[in-house]
Amino acid sequence: MKLTELTDLLAPPDKRFNGHLMIEGDQTTWTLNFVQGQLMYAVDEHHAVRRWHRLLKKYFPNWQWQIDPLQTVDLQSWQVHLLDQGINQQKLSLIRVKLVVRMIAQECLFELSPCTNFKHNWQPSPMPISLSYQSVGLSGWEIQMTLNRVNHLRQQWQDAGLEQLSPMLAPTLNNPAAAHSLPIDRQYLSGDFTLWDIAGQLDKSVTDIAQSLMPLTEQGILVLKTIPDLVLKSPLVSVPPAPTGAPPVSTQATQPTAPRSAAPQSAAQATPQAPPPGPPTSPLQSLIACIDDSPVLAYSLKKTLVSAGYRVLTIQEPMRGFSQLIEHKPNLILLDLLLPNADGYSVCKFLRDTPVFEKIPIIILTGQNTPIDRARARMAGATEFLAKPPLPQTLLDMIQKHLVRP
Repeated sequence: MKLTELTDLLAPPDKRFNGHLMIEGDQTTWTLNFVQGQLMYAVDEHHAVRRWHRLLKKYFPNWQWQIDPLQTVDLQSWQVHLLDQGINQQKLSLIRVKLVVRMIAQECLFELSPCTNFKHNWQPSPMPISLSYQSVGLSGWEIQMTLNRVNHLRQQWQDAGLEQLSPMLAPTLNNPAAAHSLPIDRQYLSGDFTLWDIAGQLDKSVTDIAQSLMPLTEQGILVLKTIPDLVLKSPLVSVPPAPTGAPPVSTQATQPTAPRSAAPQSAAQATPQAPPPGPPTSPLQSLIACIDDSPVLAYSLKKTLVSAGYRVLTIQEPMRGFSQLIEHKPNLILLDLLLPNADGYSVCKFLRDTPVFEKIPIIILTGQNTPIDRARARMAGATEFLAKPPLPQTLLDMIQKHLVRP
C-alpha cells in the first residue's frame, strides 16, 4: 500500500471522531482506536498480547498492571484502559506511554503496509478515557511522521529481499546439529520468539535480524514458523478475601507463556519514573543534541561544543533517535533542515507538539538562509535560525543566549 493511501486511510471522518478504524486484510484484521481524532492505540488480531508484553517490558519493566477479573475484557481497547489507569495512578510517565503508542502503531502499520486487498470501516464508539491519556495520542501530524518512518522501514525490508516474509514469524532451528555458527544466541531460535521479539530484546533493526538469518533458512538449518499469541494474563493476580481479621494478601503470578528477556534492563529502563534532572547550572551540566546526518558537520559541532564544556548527543536519523531525545532530555537542540526521510521543519513541528520538548530551545542549521526559510522555521516552532557551517563563537553565543537556566 502506498504512503498516500495509508495517509488517506488513517484520516478520521471528522476531527472529533471517537471510536475504531477496523481494517480487514487477507490474513488479519487491525483495530486502531481514536479519541478526538487522535490515534490512541493499534492492535492486530494475531499478536496483540505479545506486542503489549514486549513493549511494556522495554518501557515499563516494573509496572504490575492488573485486569479486573470481574469485568469483561474489551478485545478492541483493553490496552488503552490499562495505560489510562496506569497514568492516573501516577505509575506511568506520559512520555514513555506516548513512545509505547508510537512503537506499537509503527509495528502494526508496517505489517499493514504491504496489504493490497483490504476493507476498512469506521465504527463510532465512546472511549471514556482521561484527559491525561488523551495527551499521549498521535495527532494527524504525528501519524504522518510515523507513516514516513514505516515507509522507510518497509523500503529497507524490501531492499534486503525480505518482502515475502513477515516479522511476526518465529525462527526455529530445524537442524541443530548443522548449526555450527549462529548470528544470534541459540536461545532465540527455539520458536518462542518472533523476529519482532528478537529485534526488541537485542535492540537491533528487525531487518538486520531477519537478513542475518536468511542464509540459515536457505540451508534448511532454520525454518520460520507462525506462532500463537501469548495468553492475556495480568502479572498481578488478586487473591480471594482473607478471613475476617486477617490482612488482605496478594501474590505475584508468573506468565509461563511469555518469553524471558535475555538481556538485563538498562538503568534508564529500570527506573522509568525517575524525575528528569533539574536545570543546568553550568555548561558542563548542559546537554546539546545535534540532529544532523552529516558526519563532518556533526564532528565539527561536537568539537566546538565539547571544548566549551558542553555534553553532546549526536543523532543522524531523527525518528530512530527520538527515544534517545526522550531518555536524555537535552537542554537545547541543534537541528539540520536536510535529513533522511524527513525535513527539518517537520521534525521541529513534531518536537514542538511533544510536551517534553515544548519549551526546549531548537536552533535550526541550514545552508538555505532566506527570509522564506526563516519564516517557515518560525512557523514550525524554531527558536533561532543559523546558517551552516556556523562560526564557532557565533554558535556558542547563540547557545548561551537561549540555553535554559535556573
